[in-house]
Amino acid sequence: MLRKILSLFVVCFFTVSPAFAELKVDIIAGATEPISVAVQKFETVGKVSSDDAAMIREVVENDLKSTGLFRIVSHDALPEFVEMGNMPDFNLWMAVKAQVLVQAKLSAESDGKYNLEFYVWDVNGKEQIEAQSLVASKKSARRLAHIMADAIYERLTGEIGYFDTQIVFIAETGPVHNRVKRMAIMDQDGYGLRYLSDKKTFVMSPHFSPNMQTIVFLSFKDDDPMVWTLDLDTGEQRRLGQFGGMNFAPRFSPDGSKIALSLVKNGITHIYEYDIESKSLKQLTFGNSLNTSPSYSPDGKKLAFNSDRSGNQQIYVLDLESGEVERLTYGAGRYATPAWSPDGQFIAFTKMADDTFYIGIMDPRGRNEKILAGGWYMEAPSWAPGSRRLVYYETERALDGIERISHIRSVDITGRNVYDIELPDDVNGVEPTWSPRLP
Repeated sequence: MLRKILSLFVVCFFTVSPAFAELKVDIIAGATEPISVAVQKFETVGKVSSDDAAMIREVVENDLKSTGLFRIVSHDALPEFVEMGNMPDFNLWMAVKAQVLVQAKLSAESDGKYNLEFYVWDVNGKEQIEAQSLVASKKSARRLAHIMADAIYERLTGEIGYFDTQIVFIAETGPVHNRVKRMAIMDQDGYGLRYLSDKKTFVMSPHFSPNMQTIVFLSFKDDDPMVWTLDLDTGEQRRLGQFGGMNFAPRFSPDGSKIALSLVKNGITHIYEYDIESKSLKQLTFGNSLNTSPSYSPDGKKLAFNSDRSGNQQIYVLDLESGEVERLTYGAGRYATPAWSPDGQFIAFTKMADDTFYIGIMDPRGRNEKILAGGWYMEAPSWAPGSRRLVYYETERALDGIERISHIRSVDITGRNVYDIELPDDVNGVEPTWSPRLP
């Protein structure tokens, strides 16, 4: 089994009072002062591993801290421990400048599962604003932590959480002139990296299906560059079809029924749409220009792509119903790799100008362009669920002109809080794609 199979989570919601307005974080503007969150040591009941309890607490804190929106109150500063079921002395928590208090209890059930209960308190408002109970197998303890962090994040921001997600990417190892490229997958915080392809086959451009069941990717198996699919449960790989030319840059449609891809025929590259059920192929772009990097809008009615039809590389949008094409970008430089945000409000892109690469966003009409990051070489922006954070890769300029190091980095839509997702020392990460929330 290539995917870690997790037992079903049972989530129970309790009636709680609405959160006070001052606890809401303005993600778009960026928080000038992070909200301070205190996470108590977890209570444990039954045969609970103390390591698991400490790990869940640490992962929750790290998830929240990584957003740049929250400050974790030092454990050494926490007041006296308060058992769940007892009302906290809010004055004590105010004294350590905690705005949010999190209590949790981890219980070992008779069937070998964990039950994680947690309460979230508005310290200044002196009321409980969230309470949940989560049940999972003990081997899924780390995922319990991500789901708990998502619940806290969502309650305090009003946005969709993204901690219980994964990233698929191309892991490069070995010297730069002889790199081994393998498809790999990991949790969004870099934990649990595992390989999905072997060292023998050159692979590129992996992307998730909407239901997380399948990854579509480009494979050079038998030196024949073609699009393949990988079933994450069975590990089965299938060639997408015989299209009579090199095909690449595949992307699933929002409903998972189609795959857009680029296909080279007679030296001309166009975008086609492959219907998975009927196994039929439909041409979407025409003319003598190069057209590639398709990205569906969330409603599946439009397709962003880049083309050189204007003389240099720019981003266009195709209306799939009418067939009309609209040019979006007119700025100085070249634009590529458009990626539509899950909420439909932004299109991310790669821009190349003045010998520098940039990652940016704009609205779906091509307006309000905003650069989020720039460097020697960076590419392949991909959105987290909730449309407030992107992942991309950046390659550092080689000081010796030979060895180059590539990092997978994450940035929010304000351009603040850029950080690397930690990889093993010998692994370079390129072409990352963020998954939807795990099922």
